[in-house]
Amino acid sequence: MGQNEDMCGIAGYIAPGHPETAEARARIMTDALSRRGPDSSGIASWRDVVLGHRRLAILDLSPAGHQPMISEDGEIGLVFNGCIYNFLELRRELEDRGYAFRSHTDTEVLLAGYREWGAEQLARRLRGMYAFGIWDEPHRKLTLVRDRLGVKPLVWWAHRGEIAFASTLDALRAAGLGGETDEEAVLEFLEYGFVTEERCIWKGFRKLPPATILEWSDGHIREQTYWTLDQNERNDIGFEDAVAETERLMVEAVRLRLYADVPIGALLSGGIDSGLVCWAMAQANAQIRAFTVGTPGDPSDESEAARQTARQLGIRHEIVELPEAGPMLDTLVAAFSEPFASQSALALLRVAQAIKPHATVLLTGDGGDDVFFGYPFFKNAWMAQRVGTHLPNGSGQLWSALRRLVPGAGPLRRMRSFLDFATGGLGAHARVHDGLPYFEQRSMLGERLGPKRLDQRDIPVSLDSARRLLPDLFAFHRKMHFTSEFLPKVDGATMYYALEARSPFLDHTIWEFAARLPATVRLHDGTLKAVLREIARRRLGQAVAERKKQGFTVPAERWLAQRWMPALAALKGTTRLEQEGWIQPGVLDSVVENAVRKQWVPHQLWYLLVLEHWLQKNAAGAGAASWSEMNAPVRG
Repeated sequence: MGQNEDMCGIAGYIAPGHPETAEARARIMTDALSRRGPDSSGIASWRDVVLGHRRLAILDLSPAGHQPMISEDGEIGLVFNGCIYNFLELRRELEDRGYAFRSHTDTEVLLAGYREWGAEQLARRLRGMYAFGIWDEPHRKLTLVRDRLGVKPLVWWAHRGEIAFASTLDALRAAGLGGETDEEAVLEFLEYGFVTEERCIWKGFRKLPPATILEWSDGHIREQTYWTLDQNERNDIGFEDAVAETERLMVEAVRLRLYADVPIGALLSGGIDSGLVCWAMAQANAQIRAFTVGTPGDPSDESEAARQTARQLGIRHEIVELPEAGPMLDTLVAAFSEPFASQSALALLRVAQAIKPHATVLLTGDGGDDVFFGYPFFKNAWMAQRVGTHLPNGSGQLWSALRRLVPGAGPLRRMRSFLDFATGGLGAHARVHDGLPYFEQRSMLGERLGPKRLDQRDIPVSLDSARRLLPDLFAFHRKMHFTSEFLPKVDGATMYYALEARSPFLDHTIWEFAARLPATVRLHDGTLKAVLREIARRRLGQAVAERKKQGFTVPAERWLAQRWMPALAALKGTTRLEQEGWIQPGVLDSVVENAVRKQWVPHQLWYLLVLEHWLQKNAAGAGAASWSEMNAPVRG
């Protein structure tokens, strides 16, 4: 039995009483998603409702998987992007209940499952990555669903009783929707290098949160969360049992992601997570080719370490070297609807382009560092929390009075930051980020940004927060960097080249298990990512297990001052950053010259370079209505 799993672009438009509007705009949005689904396109309509789909066929490549998929009676329509890994199990359950299937697709299982269980119970049963929209004609109801972790994107717009949804903001924008550039979103970008899930770069748009169902009916909108990651319930198994169960879950997650009627590749850095994924693929006798981004002559280069891992596993391996010509800014801006300055996105775009001729499915190691605590700030937060737990009440005020006596630079800097965390908690941690301070200290922010503040910089500091810093920081990191940067990076870079990324460590069963492990297990003996590191030691050897995290990275700060220096010309002379009021006139030239002289371009200038190119790309607008003429989205 084949599986039709589609990495695609989906879109839909509902315009009560205006069928011609729905038809025209849905077609424009669908066409705008062509890179996500180059194999075929489809449109389906009911009165003033139109669904659109672009398909990247992965399995069961026959026309049976054509979308939009419509029920036999024509009453229900579905557009789907993703993969349901347990669809065969759900299909058997539905067949036992009397359902007959015309195809071998997970799409059809979703359609039948909606009818049998409704959207909420269906979503709770799904194991996979997905974003889908369902039109229910008898109830005149649209339902949008996004997977638990937010692997697949889904964005929407609503105004005056109409609603539109799509896989990307660019698709909505192409249809003339949305308003002006959101100043708070630009501020977020200058702070983090990306726009968070809480905002969109254009006013009037919304990102459907992970694990959320949105229902639209007669202009009214209701959202509900169908899954939460429970950190409070503790799984008190020991370290050895945690290692054994994690390996079992990981091997199963990899096996589920090996269904394909197209060639499969894998990303392989020199580190632990991608090495474990490749090991599990080799254990399953999968015919794979591994790919590594090479940066020859740079300290960040991991190609030799990756080559050793591939040789040890006996898998085919290819090094993809980054070009020296420039940072591919036009490609970066085209691949992501919003300004997006993740440096590793450049590497992923390059490797995706190189892989596409050889594979259509790509397994990655994303997610392991997040839920298994692979980043140093998790360990620092845990240690600060333990100190904060033993500090007496009032310690925060005492430290606040003494803090100015401790230098903010030099050998005591780390101690000062640590005591900030131990007495102030998440609010202190959020303030350490150095994005906006760089611009503020140099009086660089223009008139559109100067008076504004980010909510993230106003998180209260308190000893109570310090005493729960690790779980608070994990939730903050997941919401900010994981959902807003890491997941969009993988989806945007791979789908730009019609390449499907599957990440075994993003299986929600792994997250549910790991999130319940106490910090003493995940940071066993004070070791970052101790559980995965121990599996790597046993399966890949001590050398791999002891490697520091690096991943796919591009040293943009160094290269912009050297081999990529010509790209900085975009920040000299007349810029859109200055013309549109984002940056004060006349400040960029001296800042850029100083960076080049020091042979180090700070990442904040990299952010500005990306934003300048994004502004140039979007300078013409998209025929969008002025936000001043529109109301906020209808809420129900």
